[in-house]
Formats: sequence, structure tokens, C-alpha cells
Amino acid sequence: MENLKLIALDEEDLRILSAHLQDSLLKVGDIDYLAAEKKLVVGVNRFVWELAADGKRHRSFVRRRTALLFDRVNSVKAAGIDRQHKEDILSLLAIRFIPGEAPSGIVELTFSAGKALRLEVEAIEAQLTDLGPAWETTSKPEHDD
Repeated sequence: MENLKLIALDEEDLRILSAHLQDSLLKVGDIDYLAAEKKLVVGVNRFVWELAADGKRHRSFVRRRTALLFDRVNSVKAAGIDRQHKEDILSLLAIRFIPGEAPSGIVELTFSAGKALRLEVEAIEAQLTDLGPAWETTSKPEHDD
């Protein structure tokens, strides 16, 4: 299985990143905002949907360590996330873009339990890069229709 590497430069690209990152798990301590560099770096344990969505029955599935990078970030606001509790686990549900004065806007990372990160960005500029480590998991995330 090859490592995935994707770049998002517009809203459609960001939807693709969101689909690949849905149900990723991360610790609060895996979120790092580098204000001077205008970057947000997030390390996640990504559920590999591209292998699970083949319509076949599987005994096991795969998660892999993945880096998510946002560039051109002017500010980051958190809702329901306490940066002091670095071991708290977050489950990523979706990433969406709320347009502002083009090309700027808000990139919103929505997590379970009503938690969120809102990034004020100059423009959409994001990267997803699998880092290599992968492992089997017996559980597949399920969602109500």
C-alpha cells in the first residue's frame, strides 16, 4: 500500500482531504500552531477509507500515521478543546471551508462531541501526507445515515 500525499488549494480539494481524514483520531497535544510561520500542523491516526470502501468484507482494516498541514493561517480558535489536556482524544468528522473575502475564509475542523478548530486563512493551502507507519484495526467507524 502506497503512502497517500494530497494537496488542497480550493474548496473541492479540501472536500477530498476531508473524506480521506474522516474518523481520524488525534490527541490534543498533536495540534501545533506555529503562529510566526502561519502554519498549523496536526498529526493524526487516519482510518484508510480507500481500502475499506471496496465493498468487500474485511476481518481487519488499516489506520496509518498522517500529517496534516495548513499554510497561510492567520489565527486559530478552538471550541471545546482544552490545550492543557494534551492526552484528550479527538475524532475528526469533517473539514469545511467558509468563504470570506476571496480567497480568504475560515477552515473549520469539526470533531465529535461538538468540538472544533476554526482557522482564519489567507487562502486554502493544505497538505495531507502519510508518514509510513500503518497498523491493523478490527473496527471500522460507523455513521448513522
